[in-house]
Amino acid sequence: MEQQVKRKHGVYVEDILIAYQTLKDVVYHTPLQKNELLSERYDCHVYFKREDLQVVRSFKIRGAYYRMKSLCEEEKKNGIVCASAGNHAQGVAYSCRVLGVHGKIYMPSTTPRQKVSQVQFFGREFVDIILVGDTFDDSYEQAIVCAKKEQRTFIHPFDDEAVIAGQGTVGVEILNDCEEPIDYVFASIGGGGLISGVGTYIKSISPTTKLIGIEPEGAPSMKKSFEAKEVVTLNGIDPFVDGAAVKRVGEKTFTLAKELVDDIVVVPEGKVCTTILQLYNENAIVVEPAGALPVAALDLYKDHIRGKTVVCIISGGNNDIGRMQEIKERSMIYEGLQHYFIVNFPQRAGALREFLDEVLGPTDDITLFEYTKKNNKDSGPALVGIELKCREDYGPLVERMKKKGFPFMEVNKDSSLFHLLI
Repeated sequence: MEQQVKRKHGVYVEDILIAYQTLKDVVYHTPLQKNELLSERYDCHVYFKREDLQVVRSFKIRGAYYRMKSLCEEEKKNGIVCASAGNHAQGVAYSCRVLGVHGKIYMPSTTPRQKVSQVQFFGREFVDIILVGDTFDDSYEQAIVCAKKEQRTFIHPFDDEAVIAGQGTVGVEILNDCEEPIDYVFASIGGGGLISGVGTYIKSISPTTKLIGIEPEGAPSMKKSFEAKEVVTLNGIDPFVDGAAVKRVGEKTFTLAKELVDDIVVVPEGKVCTTILQLYNENAIVVEPAGALPVAALDLYKDHIRGKTVVCIISGGNNDIGRMQEIKERSMIYEGLQHYFIVNFPQRAGALREFLDEVLGPTDDITLFEYTKKNNKDSGPALVGIELKCREDYGPLVERMKKKGFPFMEVNKDSSLFHLLI
């Protein structure tokens, strides 16, 4: 039955093993590390598959190189084109240089600068980078136009059998390296290439292992497709988790995933940010948002994994240090520690001093203060950011503002106002 399922989808376990042999001298066999801290926290055995330590700091090189290795001479001569939010682009760029193939790489204009720089570093003179649109899907459309116009081979980031087989080699290494039976594998889902490849292999060798896919709350394209029982296109997405923010998953990956994936967990972006900071502070591991998704999901799955063996695939570590302030901000808001208000100060002398002395708690800090009416700074509304030491301080703060007669609006609770002002 399993063999029929694999043939139906055009992806064979044998393909993954062939890809493994092809890639073993090109990619790193990344470590599978037990994380003692999280194992103790969740009363289970947590292992990290460290693809953040891969050649291009992401698993994406596996699928990209394996796909490009199969190009015929004419295809190599015409060159290739791809679309990517960053990691696939790095894998393609590296492969272009190693295989001597010219590539055009389309990336969203919102791609972190660090990823763009790395693509140029890995590809050198063999790649041209074109930044276009705000999301992966925007870049994808332009790359398809280029492929048809210039007769270039399009290297799909996820919806391609060879790419899926290449990503599946992560699963080969996991099963080879883990000495105990694996109960759960947690993997992030963007377009679905990683979870489809890893799932194809692991479910064939260890059918009792449960495969849990993780998506960001702002781009749950696979979960919505599961619910609709067909591939759907999201109207809009939050591009923050750039490695997993796609409006539409692949047709091939969807068909595979619906057979292989046992559950999909959706994680808020703020929770992802908290996890990024924890991994850095507690484990000295630098991960990108998509790489943190599986670890962030542990907290939401803690009742299921107690006493079990869990592997989290850390899919990538390409995080731009320039994003750390935003990551901290999103984390603080999610944890209930950072709040923004529009406070209408009464038109009386000493109102600001009264706010500081009698409204703020002893451990509350003002992180932002800006009058919204520049021509009248003695009174009127002001945008005030307040950082709390613990989320329980929020209720008393709000009560003191009401008691002291400071009319206010909570910016955190108005998404339109928040994005406009913050």
